[in-house]
Amino acid sequence: MGKRALILFAHGARAASWAAPFERLRDLVRAQQPDVDVSLAFLELMSPRLPERVAELVAGGVSDVTVVPVFLGQGGHVLRDLPVLLDGLRAAHPGLTVRAVDAVGEDPDVLRAMTEYCVKALGAA
Repeated sequence: MGKRALILFAHGARAASWAAPFERLRDLVRAQQPDVDVSLAFLELMSPRLPERVAELVAGGVSDVTVVPVFLGQGGHVLRDLPVLLDGLRAAHPGLTVRAVDAVGEDPDVLRAMTEYCVKALGAA
């Protein structure tokens, strides 16, 4: 098996501080997956964008990429924009295996953790 990479794919924003929680998430995942290249990429407004990040990974010998949309739901960006980007990546890098999973907010475990946080907020208020 070739080198693997995990890309946390987020929307992006004008304010650089917006990326801080995504950077912390990246660092936490890296700590648990030291043999995988874990990085961030953005749809718009921030760098690196997904195509440029994948190009860097391929140039570094990565042959297998998993994209995790760090979105709460399967909205237009995940349902329409991401598949177009993935098709472009497959065309640009024919030897690359690239796949995407559902938006992180669709996962039952993530929803349970968010529920616990919301319920805890009642006690803190």
